[in-house]
Amino acid sequence: MDRRAMRALRTVKALHSAIWVFFVSCILGVPLAAVAGRFRLAVILSGLVWIECGVLAVNRGRCPLTDVAARWTPDRDPGFDIYLPKWLARSNLIVFGSLFGIGEVILAVAWVRR
Repeated sequence: MDRRAMRALRTVKALHSAIWVFFVSCILGVPLAAVAGRFRLAVILSGLVWIECGVLAVNRGRCPLTDVAARWTPDRDPGFDIYLPKWLARSNLIVFGSLFGIGEVILAVAWVRR
């Protein structure tokens, strides 16, 4: 891989990782905000994650940045496009989708109980 491709791939991976951290923070923030009674914040965080779910759905379950990273390398191992351990990159949707679902239930229960 030439230097330009390596630099481009590192940039995409860094951007993808930063966006991932943002959305994981939103996912974890939904139940925390709900339990704290900060429903407006919980709904905003939830809405941001739902928008990301829409982006992923339109792109057949893949982040659009995965396709951008694929332009710069033939590697297709889990995590080739993001700075995550392979096991987490492989299970990302299942792990954080489940956490988001649980967070949504916590939000709904907290909302009803308020």
